[in-house]
Amino acid sequence: MWKLTQGAAVALGLVAALSASAGEVEVLHYWTSGGEAKSAAELKKIMQGKGHTWRDFAVAGGGGDSAMTVLKSRVISGNPPSAAQVKGPAIQEWAEEGVLSPMDALAKAEKWDDLLPKVVADVMKYKGSYVAVPVNVHRVNWLWASSDALKKAGVAAMPKTWDEFFVAADKLKAAGLVAVAHGGQNWQDFTTFESVVLGVGGPRFYQDALVKLDGKALASDTMKKSLETFRRIKGYTDPGAPGRDWNLATAMLIQGKAGFQLMGDWAKGEFMAAGKAPGKDFLCAAAPGAASAFTFNVDSFILFKLKDAGAQKAQSDLASAIMGPGFQEVFNLNKGSIPVRTGQPMDKFDDCAKLSSKDFAETAKSGGLVPSVAHGMAIAPATEGAIKDAVSQFWNDDKISVADAMKKIATAAKTK
Repeated sequence: MWKLTQGAAVALGLVAALSASAGEVEVLHYWTSGGEAKSAAELKKIMQGKGHTWRDFAVAGGGGDSAMTVLKSRVISGNPPSAAQVKGPAIQEWAEEGVLSPMDALAKAEKWDDLLPKVVADVMKYKGSYVAVPVNVHRVNWLWASSDALKKAGVAAMPKTWDEFFVAADKLKAAGLVAVAHGGQNWQDFTTFESVVLGVGGPRFYQDALVKLDGKALASDTMKKSLETFRRIKGYTDPGAPGRDWNLATAMLIQGKAGFQLMGDWAKGEFMAAGKAPGKDFLCAAAPGAASAFTFNVDSFILFKLKDAGAQKAQSDLASAIMGPGFQEVFNLNKGSIPVRTGQPMDKFDDCAKLSSKDFAETAKSGGLVPSVAHGMAIAPATEGAIKDAVSQFWNDDKISVADAMKKIATAAKTK
């Protein structure tokens, strides 16, 4: 992570004090697609209703890389926004720079510790203080299916184990369909891989191998079996998979050309946008073997130190609005994710979201709630990138043995 110079740090305080007008909130985000833009507009409306001025600082590019480049230049020049969309270990990296504002008074007043599972709350904190506010929860370890494709292939139910999955995949293949719709990009490869590791080894092994990067776990028979299962899935993808975007893979299910897709719940947004109904046109289930586990991807906002009292009030109101039940409902209905607040009423949500919310609450108690490595929630970005590359090399090159892949992943895990 870059380091602020002493001069920039001083300038940060001076410019923030001079430029932030009373009651103004400037929000850097990358919610620029249809449903997301609707949600940003809803947040703006809430803030304007409280008498604040909203300054929209939207940076296109779904993954947020462009937004981070812009944000770093703004902070270094001493002109940070009130809040910025940042997630996972990057929250702590920003906090280490000393530029974030603790939100403990608000968090205590609104009982955030009671509303959030500890494993999620810990991601939002630095040295025990809240420096970020969570917006939603995406479940990553989903298996999606085309009802038409399964019917055509004679697959009666969603597979609960990897053995059942391969039996179903063989039937799909025999029916002339693509068994697994996949997009060959490293984050998509790893989305599949982490679901396999979770299904083969369970939540504790997942934590040891992919979060703690424990050498014994990475060299274990369980990791060997995970890689063997992962490679077997590759045999059920089609030749057009390399480089395909995830939404085009989802479209293959929507069109009835493919049977299954392993993807987070943002895929549901594609089905819904195409006018498809859950339980009728498409099916959702936890990835095989992982019904009692939940890999989470949480969008959140970090909150910068501001001098102006009006700007501080606006910032606090923004954090309160994001965690409020009204915005949590509207945003997540638009996004396909679920509210991060536990105990939130789910009557307006579809059956897939209701299952996700139920499993989110249950796994938070059982220890099955784990951060997604593929989606930047678990390990340092440099380490994550190196491991993703090692896994994708294995996926794309049949000449790389399982034993060699295990060595490459273990080496990548040591990347700092």
